[in-house]
Parts: sequence; structure tokens; C-alpha cells
Amino acid sequence: MTSTWSTADIPSQAGRTVVVTGANSGLGLATTRALAQAGARVVMAVRDPARSERAAATVPGDVEVRRLDLADLASVRAFAAGWSGDLDVLVANAGIMMVPAGVTADGFERQFGTNHLGHFALTALLLPHVTDRVVTLSSSMHRAGRIDLDDLNWRRRPYSPTGAYAQSKLANLLFTLELQRRLTAAGSPVRSLAAHPGWAATELQGRTGNPLTDRAMRLGNALVAQSAEQGALPTLAAAVLDLPGGSYLGPRGLGEWRGAPTLVGRTPAASDPDLARRLWTASAELTGVDLPVPAA
Repeated sequence: MTSTWSTADIPSQAGRTVVVTGANSGLGLATTRALAQAGARVVMAVRDPARSERAAATVPGDVEVRRLDLADLASVRAFAAGWSGDLDVLVANAGIMMVPAGVTADGFERQFGTNHLGHFALTALLLPHVTDRVVTLSSSMHRAGRIDLDDLNWRRRPYSPTGAYAQSKLANLLFTLELQRRLTAAGSPVRSLAAHPGWAATELQGRTGNPLTDRAMRLGNALVAQSAEQGALPTLAAAVLDLPGGSYLGPRGLGEWRGAPTLVGRTPAASDPDLARRLWTASAELTGVDLPVPAA
């Protein structure tokens, strides 16, 4: 990747099928648009199909909208059960950020349940169809994350919107790590990669329920953030370039806030194989879903 890598550098995606979760706006829509313009068939997996049909109408290329609510495991199972044929790339993009306390349809803390457990279950159920790779979106906020295996759903700890978000983003990286280990152990050619967008101006921010925090985040969007199109570049690079499994991409600029995509580092916690295995086990128990590939 060069310091000027952009959507113009995406090789032809003709003949490839991609699922992008949370594709109705922001990073997901930018990812959808770039891949569709490169020739891919893109399935927009979204919670609100009516809203997404309007977004899909703005995308030139082969796009399809299907319903998926990652905060409801029944919806995740229904989406996976309705899939047939090969799936080249699954982009686990959808997420919520620093929202007030709440639970999913299955009783999970909302950010952990949506950002991690929903994608964990979706990936496990779709993996028999995946031929190339899974790209999972994390965040530089994973650096502030802590995995409490005894309280993943914040039932004992005082709830922290920031702490819960950081935990979910650390979980995304640990999932990527353990998924790649299991794929390698199974002799699978499928790769597991991760990306983060830096600070991108999207609808993700400004939903904390705290007016002061929301205003500060919107001000940061206006003064510091890059566009959703720029923020999607690490995801796109992870989805189309020939990179080894386990790669983690983000912006190359100062603080990884903005810039062209490059390989970036992660915290020791995000690189801990034992923690990744233990989180995997806990996630499988919570969702009732596991991968049909053997562990080493």
C-alpha cells in the first residue's frame, strides 16, 4: 500500500459476492459503494430495509438489501439460514458507539451484544459459505478496553458507555485472532482480518445520551475527522488486498486518526491468544453458536 492508496486502486471485484453489515450509512455505505463500483455484488445486511433501499438506490452497481438485526440472534439465524451459494467476503462493519445502558433482544449489554456477539454468531453461521475472508471492524478505542470474562454484560460493574464500547472493540480483535487460529488449524484458505477507520465523521457518534458529550463528538467530527469515504479505506484494503490472515489495518496518520490505510499495531491484550480462546468459549456459550472448524 502506498501513502496515496484510494478506491481507485481497488482491483476488479467482478464475480465476487460481499456481505456488508450496517451498510445503510457511514462506513458501511461507503464500503458498499466502492466495492459495487469495482464490480462486486454487494448484499447490504441492515436493520431497516426501507431506509437502506433508499441508500441502495444511490449506489451504481449490483446491490441487494436484506434484513439483519445484530442485536437479535433470531434475526442473525434467519439471515444465515436464508443464504445460499458462495460468499467471497463478509465485512462485519455494523456497530453502535457509547450508547446509554440497555440490552439486546437476548439480554446482552447492547454494545457487546451488537458489536461482538452478533457478528460472532453471524460469522460462525455463514462461514461454510465464505471462500476468501472475513473482515471485522475494530477501533483504536480497543486500547482502552478490558475484557471481564466474569461480567461481559456489565451486570456487576457500574455501566460505562465508553468502557463497554472499548470492551466490544477489543473483543472484535480477539475474535479476529482466534478465528484465524482456528482457520489455520483446520487447513482452511479463508482469512480473518481486522480494520479500523481512525476518526471518521459518521452517524456512529453523538448517541451517548449526554448532551455535552454528544456536542463534543460532533465538534470533533467537524474539526478533526476524515470523511466516511476516507474512513472506509482500511476496511476496503483488508477486503481486497492480498494480505496474510490476522492483519490489522488503520490510517497511517498521526495517532491513526486519518490517512491512507496501512498495517497497524494492537495492544498486548488484543494479541493474547489465551484471552482470545477464553472469550471465544464464552461467546459460544452465550450465543449457542460455534464454528464448524476444529481447534488445534
